[in-house]
Amino acid sequence: MLWFIVWTVLVLATLAGAFWLGRDLWRKSRALLAELERAGRVVGELGDRAEALTAAAEAQPLHHDLLGDPDVHRARLAALQAARAARRAQRQLRHATTFAGWRAYTR
Repeated sequence: MLWFIVWTVLVLATLAGAFWLGRDLWRKSRALLAELERAGRVVGELGDRAEALTAAAEAQPLHHDLLGDPDVHRARLAALQAARAARRAQRQLRHATTFAGWRAYTR
């Protein structure tokens, strides 16, 4: 009689565990499918936008004026170098702040 009770409890516990596991997997699979559907919509929107941008880029003529006015090119180069220097300064400040925070934890 004791073994019958033990096996009955084991079988019922296994069925309960299988039910909880199945329910959890069902909920997670529904959430995954919803997220995949949303990702599909986003990819579709990105594809549409890429097509629109490609069409707009093809509609505009290409301006490759390599032999144009050197002063214009120098001014553009100076602007690009200034922007690069500003980004470098921001990056160095960000790194210094991060390293200071790390040093505070290790002391």
